[in-house]
Amino acid sequence: MQNVYDNVLIVGGGLIGSSIARACREFGAAKQVTIADTNADVRSSLNGLEICDEVTETADPSDADLVILAVPPGSISSVAATLLPHMKEGATMTDVGSVKANVVEKITAILPEGISFIGGHPIAGTEQSGPEAGFASLFTDRWCILTPHNNQVDETAPAAQKLEQFWQAIGSRIAFMDAKHHDLVLATTSHLPHLIAYALVGTATDMETVTRGEVVKYSAGGFRDFTRIAASDPVMWRDVFLQNKDAVLDVLGRYIEDLTALKKAVRWGDGETLLKEFTKTRDIRTRIIDAGQDSAEPNFGRDISGDEEE
Repeated sequence: MQNVYDNVLIVGGGLIGSSIARACREFGAAKQVTIADTNADVRSSLNGLEICDEVTETADPSDADLVILAVPPGSISSVAATLLPHMKEGATMTDVGSVKANVVEKITAILPEGISFIGGHPIAGTEQSGPEAGFASLFTDRWCILTPHNNQVDETAPAAQKLEQFWQAIGSRIAFMDAKHHDLVLATTSHLPHLIAYALVGTATDMETVTRGEVVKYSAGGFRDFTRIAASDPVMWRDVFLQNKDAVLDVLGRYIEDLTALKKAVRWGDGETLLKEFTKTRDIRTRIIDAGQDSAEPNFGRDISGDEEE
């Protein structure tokens, strides 16, 4: 495949940043890739992995055609502010954070003439972190949402179309979306589930009548899935909830209402209500599988040899 960009600068060498670099090399999406990271251990790992052309401590965007901010959500706007004045005319900046409205608003307000900023969110990742956790196929057949809707650029602009080509080149499917709508959608599909997982695992481990040893020893599949989600990067998720608090609180309020209704059904032995709700939610699972967003294998393809029954 022909290179989409000549020079790509990735700021942040963690799971997503290192995976983008690997994908660029494997699929030929960029001629040269540089990763900048202020963490010496990360830089050492990146040099050992040899997944990019150069590893630096300080980000120099002056020759980059595309700058990708793969830093924690709370740092995206401040990092952008330091780099934008040094970018060359015609270059594009994007990010990979899961909150968009706040970032788009702040960066658009300080955008120099001749530079494009297009918010981005690849819906891909694992609970692992660090450069060693990355892999080139992380974005294959996964959605990447682009949010270029501001006064400076829209999805029909050349910069947006070129960024779309880049993500497609490394395997992603693309959707364009308004930034605020993105944040509401992700509050529903990602942010609230993570908040619930953190709360549930915290409750289970803090219960005085059940020891932590028992929680670990007798964990059934459902609880293990929650612990996988709750093992995600705590710094990143702290930033997500602080930046997307309005949408999260909106969806959380609705969830609490629905949970209260289920609580009443359990308390009063209302099997009809429980069956109705469980059937409705099972349909969503089927539709996710049909859309190719997960595996239909038993136990989600999990190896359950030796596991306790749920």
